[in-house]
Amino acid sequence: MTFTIPNLLSLLRMALVGPFIITLINGQSKKALLIVAVAGISDVLDGFIARFFNQSSPLGAYLDPLADKLLITAAYVVLAIPGLRHGFQIPVWVTVVVIARDVLLVIVALVLYLAAGVRQFPVSLLSKATTFLQIGAVIVVLLTGLRPELESAALVLLYIVAAFTLVSGFDYVWKAGRRPPPS
Repeated sequence: MTFTIPNLLSLLRMALVGPFIITLINGQSKKALLIVAVAGISDVLDGFIARFFNQSSPLGAYLDPLADKLLITAAYVVLAIPGLRHGFQIPVWVTVVVIARDVLLVIVALVLYLAAGVRQFPVSLLSKATTFLQIGAVIVVLLTGLRPELESAALVLLYIVAAFTLVSGFDYVWKAGRRPPPS
C-alpha cells in the first residue's frame, strides 16, 4: 500500500484532532480556529490533488471521510460541554443529531458490506453540503468566543445543520435500500 499526498493530508487532519480538543479545553479559541482553518485547507488540497493529479486511492476513500468525521465529532462534543469555554455553546441535541447520523451511516455501510458485499459508498452532493455546513457551524461557534454578536447567526446555522444532517441521513438510508446487489 502506497501513501499518496492526499492520504498524508488526511492523516494530518486526524493528527490535528488532539491539538484542536486541547486548545478548546484551554479556552484558546483563536488557536482552535487556526487548527480548523489548517484542517479545512488540507481537506480542500486533499480532494484537489487526488482528482487533479490522479492520486485517488482505496485507502483515501476511507481516510478522507474518517478524518472529517473525527474532527466534526470532536468539535461538536467539546463545543457542547457547558461552561467549558467563552462563547456560544452547541445545543446537546444538535450534537446528538450529528453523531447519530454518522453512527447510522456506519451501521448501514457495515450491514451492506456484510450482507451484500458492498464496498463502495459514493458520497452525495447533499452529504458534502452537510459536512460543509457542519464545519462552517463549528467556525461560527468558535468565532462567537471572539465576537458575541454572532451568537444568533450560530444558532440559526445550527438549526440548518440539524435539518441537513437529518435529511442527508435519511437520503443515505433510502439510497442504500435501493442499491442493486453487487454483481
